[in-house]
Amino acid sequence: MVKERARILVVGGGYVGMYTALRLQRNLRGELRRGEAEITVVTPDPYMTYRPFLPEAAAGSISPRHVVVPLRRVLDRCRVVVGQVRSIDHTTRTATLTTLATEDEGTGARRTTYDELVLAPGSVARTLPVPGLAEHGIGFRTVEEAIGLRNHVIEQLDIASSTRDPALRAAALTFVFVGGGYAGVEALGELEDMARHAARHYRNVSREDMRWILVEATGRLLPEVGEDLGRYTVTALRRRNVDVRLRTRLESCADRIAVLSDGSRLPTRTVVWTAGVRPHPVLTATDLPLDERGRLRCTPCLDLDGAPHAWAAGDAAAVPDVTAGEPGRTCAPNAQHAVRQAAVLGDNLTRALRGEPLRAYAHRNAGSFASLGFHKGVAQVYGRRVTGLPAWLLHRAHHLGRVPTANRKARVLAEWILAGLFQREIVSLGSLEHPRAEFELAAGGKPSPEPPGDPKGSS
Repeated sequence: MVKERARILVVGGGYVGMYTALRLQRNLRGELRRGEAEITVVTPDPYMTYRPFLPEAAAGSISPRHVVVPLRRVLDRCRVVVGQVRSIDHTTRTATLTTLATEDEGTGARRTTYDELVLAPGSVARTLPVPGLAEHGIGFRTVEEAIGLRNHVIEQLDIASSTRDPALRAAALTFVFVGGGYAGVEALGELEDMARHAARHYRNVSREDMRWILVEATGRLLPEVGEDLGRYTVTALRRRNVDVRLRTRLESCADRIAVLSDGSRLPTRTVVWTAGVRPHPVLTATDLPLDERGRLRCTPCLDLDGAPHAWAAGDAAAVPDVTAGEPGRTCAPNAQHAVRQAAVLGDNLTRALRGEPLRAYAHRNAGSFASLGFHKGVAQVYGRRVTGLPAWLLHRAHHLGRVPTANRKARVLAEWILAGLFQREIVSLGSLEHPRAEFELAAGGKPSPEPPGDPKGSS
């Protein structure tokens, strides 16, 4: 039983936010029923996106709705508020936030108070001042971006098939991916597989007509799986005629021309940016301790160093890695750590409310997995290297076990089975991004302009 009524504010509905709230919901079941505790989750979206499945959603192997988990269904004992936390004053235990209602009413931000704070806003794409990136670049962190990119790639095949302009055709069939981590490699691998399959249904477009370029600023791909598997990944992609450019940077993509640091100039209509992440900007609007990289400074128990009643984990937190044996080393910002940290955070916050001792987060990495496309992958499991089909199966089994709820597991498994029995869908539904365009035109108005940088708008 908690010592006094506790108002818990969870900022963010991603891995850490959802799993922490779920753990608290289970641990404090009795207290929530008696009104001795209250959990509020503030999140920009009413769902959690399972990002490891985004490449497969983009390739059409999984339906978009099965990549997300509805928070209100999972967190049925929590109050879920769709909105944005703008600033936090932890000295007075106050958070300033905006919701859909306050924006629609024009009433501005409102304040809410709390007793315990869980900061899990996650991260945002780390962009650089590259000319043309804001106008023409495509991100790959949300389900909307993944499906938009799928539609965009298929539309480029349609453009190449119907144009008589050789320059336009070449630009439409050139796909540049920037970033050689999980997101970039897996997205390119899955989409190249999908496009190669789709090309069979175009009479005048073949797989040899397409150019796929992967640009990485460092000298290796997939550092998470080790140097040997990184080299294997480079070799495997090049065998598929993917142009892998290591120690190369994107210097400009203005005027739809990708200019690389090696001097190459590539006319292209597709630039996908997956070059890293940075902590969420809301952290700079708090009075909480940050490290030199802008992350929340945590103790091994996941409470904030020097800020009582505040907790954090995941991408936004610098959590000491007690298993590394190396002072100052922190846990990697990946999903494997985030899910496990959330469980420890939820338990420790429960212990703190009940006056019990906390325990440190300690986790040794059991393995790393990456998909390189259909039936292709790499994995490192307890120090053993696995490649090809076995690695791909391990990748799927690992993430099927991690995706939340039995409902999602069953639906994803069913879709995988159906995808293995039937051919992939190659339909572009780009019009879904602007559903009112046809009606506006029929009503005598002009269709709303497509936002800059939108994948469909680039078609």
